[in-house]
Amino acid sequence: MPRPRSVVPSSTSSASSEQGGTPMGPVRQGPGAKAELAPATVEVRGGFWETRREVNARTSIPQGPGLLESAGNLRNLRVVAGTAEGEFQGAYPFVDSDVYKWLEAASWQLAQQAPEDDSPLAADVERIVSLVAGAQQPDGYLNTWFQLLKGGERYRDLRWGHELYCAGHLIQAAVAHHRATGRDELLDVAVKFADHIDSVFGLPGSGKPIDGVDGHPEVETALVELYRETGERRYLDLAGYFVDRFGHGLLGGEAYCQDRVPLREATTVEGHAVRQLYLLAAAADLATETGEAGLRTAAERLWAAMTTSKTHITGGLGAHHDEEDFGDPYELPNERAYCETCAAIASIQWSWRMALLTGEARYSDLIERTLYNGFLAGVSLDGERWLYVNPLQVRDGHTDTGGDQSARRTRWFRCACCPPNVMRLLASLEHYLASHDTGGLQIHQYVTGRYTGDLGGTPVMVSAETDYPWHGTIALTVEETPADRPWTLSLRIPQWCGAYRVRSGDTVYDQTDAPVTDGWLRLERTWAPGDRVVLELDLEPRLTAADPRVDAVRGCVAIERGPLVYCLEEADHPGGGLDDMVLDTTGPLAVKHRPDLLGGVTTVVAAGHRRHIADAGWWPYRTAGTADAPPADAPLELTAIPYYAWANRQDGSMRVWLPTS
Repeated sequence: MPRPRSVVPSSTSSASSEQGGTPMGPVRQGPGAKAELAPATVEVRGGFWETRREVNARTSIPQGPGLLESAGNLRNLRVVAGTAEGEFQGAYPFVDSDVYKWLEAASWQLAQQAPEDDSPLAADVERIVSLVAGAQQPDGYLNTWFQLLKGGERYRDLRWGHELYCAGHLIQAAVAHHRATGRDELLDVAVKFADHIDSVFGLPGSGKPIDGVDGHPEVETALVELYRETGERRYLDLAGYFVDRFGHGLLGGEAYCQDRVPLREATTVEGHAVRQLYLLAAAADLATETGEAGLRTAAERLWAAMTTSKTHITGGLGAHHDEEDFGDPYELPNERAYCETCAAIASIQWSWRMALLTGEARYSDLIERTLYNGFLAGVSLDGERWLYVNPLQVRDGHTDTGGDQSARRTRWFRCACCPPNVMRLLASLEHYLASHDTGGLQIHQYVTGRYTGDLGGTPVMVSAETDYPWHGTIALTVEETPADRPWTLSLRIPQWCGAYRVRSGDTVYDQTDAPVTDGWLRLERTWAPGDRVVLELDLEPRLTAADPRVDAVRGCVAIERGPLVYCLEEADHPGGGLDDMVLDTTGPLAVKHRPDLLGGVTTVVAAGHRRHIADAGWWPYRTAGTADAPPADAPLELTAIPYYAWANRQDGSMRVWLPTS
C-alpha cells in the first residue's frame, strides 16, 4: 500500500522552527488531540543543560557508529542485505534497536544544525539509513536476529523475540529523521514495516493470522507517532489494538510483561519497569488522540501508585535486579536498587505525555527530579561511559565483576539499550521543557534560552537567563506578544520549593501574594515587549526523610538542594568508611560552589561523625540493648556532591541515605 502523504512538509528546518504549526520533537499531537496542552518550541542557549547537550553532541553521539560497528550491530544489517558474509553478532534478539535509537538521537541532533552543514554526522546517518533500507525484506519485515539465526521464522517467540519492540524504535527513528531532514528514505522503511505488521496482527475474526502482543511494549507509542506524522488512521487503531490485548494471557499471563491484568483494570505498576512505562506512555498517547476517559483514568491511577510507593528519591524506578522490575509498595532498597537508566527515560517520556494530557504540574515535578538525578547519573561527565543500573549506595569494600548490572561506569554493554537511549533524550531535551495552549505559555523546566508558544495563530516568545540549578533566580523577558490581548505566563513552582518570590517591575510578590494553583504560578496580563519577570526559588539545602514504611532507609535522611539529590562519595572522604558515617541533623548545611570540581558543582557540607562499633567477633549480631556504649566520636566534616556526578573520579563507595544515629 503506498504511503499517504505526510502532514509535515518535506523541508529541512532547525529544532527551533515550526513545521505544520507545531514544534519539532518526539511528540506531535494530531489535529484533533484531546490534550490540555501542546508542546512549545524551546531553544536552550546556555547553562547547565546546554553543557550536557554539548557533550552529547560532540562526544556521545559521534561515537555511536564506531561502537555499533565493533559490537556487530551494523555488520548484521550488511549480512542481511547481502553486502557482507558471516553470522549474527550479538547476544540478544533486539540489537537492531540500538541502531535505531542512535539514528533517532542523531536525527534530533541534525535538526539543530544548519541545513548547509556538511557534517560527518549527516554522512553517518545517510550511510546507516541506507544499511537499514537494504536489509528490509520485500514485504516490509526487518529483524536481523530472526533473518540470520532463525531461518526467517517470524513471530514465533513474541514474549522474548522483541520483533515489534525493534520495529517501534525503527518507527521512532524514522519519524525523527523525517521531521529533522524532510527526507523520506527511513520513513518509507518504517511505513512499509508498519503496513506489514498491520497485515499480520489483529483480533480473532479479523482475517489476520496472529492475535498477539510483543513481550516488550514499544511499538504502540511509535505507531501513534507514525499516525501523527502520516495521518494514516490505521496506525492509531493498530496501537490501540496492541494496548488493549495486554493482560489477556497472550504472553502467559505474567506481570513481568504486563500480561497479568488489562491496563484499564490495573491498580499499580508491576513487572519489568521499562516495559510497563512504555506501555503507559502509549496509553497516554491514545487517550490524547481518542479522548478515551478509561485510558486517561487508568494512566492517572497508575502514575499515582508509582510515585507514592515505588519511586526512589532520585526518580529511579525498579527494585529488583532479577527481572528489572518494580517491587512491592515501599520496597525501595539502596545498594540493590536497580533504577535502570532506560526506566528513568521511560518515566520522563510517560510523565511528559501526562503533563500535556492533563495540564497538571505534578508530572513535570517528577520529570525534573528524574532528569537531574536518576537519568543524568546514567552518563559520565565526559559522555564516554555509562551506568545501566543506578544504585543509591555502593558499600565499602564493594567488589564488582562488571557487566550490564555493574555499579561501575562502563564503555558499552552487551545489552546496550541505555547509551543510545540517553543520547536520544538529550538530543531532544528541548521538547520536554515547555507547553502552550490558546490562553498562554507554560514553562515546565527552567533553562537559559527562548520559549515560544502559539496562541491560536499569534506567537508569544519569552527569553530566560538562569544559572539553575546552582542558583534559584530565573529572569524572564517577554520578546514577542500580541499588543491587544492578555495571556497567561504560567511558571511551575517545584513541589520541593518551600518559598519563592516574584518580581515584576517594581512589584514583589511572595507565596502569600501570588499563590500557586495546582503547582502553577499564573501571571495574566496584557504583556508588552521588554516586560520582565524574575522568579526566585529558595534553594536552601534540606534534609529529606522517607515514608516510615520504606524499611531500607528507616532512621536515615537524604540531602537535597533544589532539584538535586546529593550523595557522599569516597573520593571526598579519604580512608572511606562511608558505611560507618552518621549525619548530625542538628548541625548546619553549608553550601559551597566548587567550579574546580566535577565540571563545576555546588556541594553541601554537613557535620557528622564516624561510628565506633566494637568488634563482634565471629558473629555480627548481639542481643539488643546489651552492647557497651561506644566511645565519644570526633566530629567529621561530610562533603556531599550531586548524585548525578558520582563515579566520575574513581571507583569507590557512595551513599545517598545517611544514618542519623
